[in-house]
Amino acid sequence: MMKSAQVVKALSALAQPTRLAIYRLLVERGPEGMAAGQVAERLKVSPATMSFHFKTLDHAGLIEGRQDGRFVYYAANFTVMNDMLAYLTENCCGGNPEACNPNNK
Repeated sequence: MMKSAQVVKALSALAQPTRLAIYRLLVERGPEGMAAGQVAERLKVSPATMSFHFKTLDHAGLIEGRQDGRFVYYAANFTVMNDMLAYLTENCCGGNPEACNPNNK
């Protein structure tokens, strides 16, 4: 289970429009991830700016990078994402998750 300091760090990293867009794109791509240059092209962000954002997301544990030849591929860290969601919903509706679903009323 994540500690509150880790969750705050992750949420803080996501509290910026470009980083949130990067993260959502990488989550959409799945475990194989995407080359850094492709992410920059897709989001129309300069490579230098992307480097800064990748570093912030990596430092928060939200993404992982891997070198493949000349390219760096980034992927969402799904373990951290799921741990963060579990932390945020741990005591949802007083321990009764069914009560949190508005479709059950």
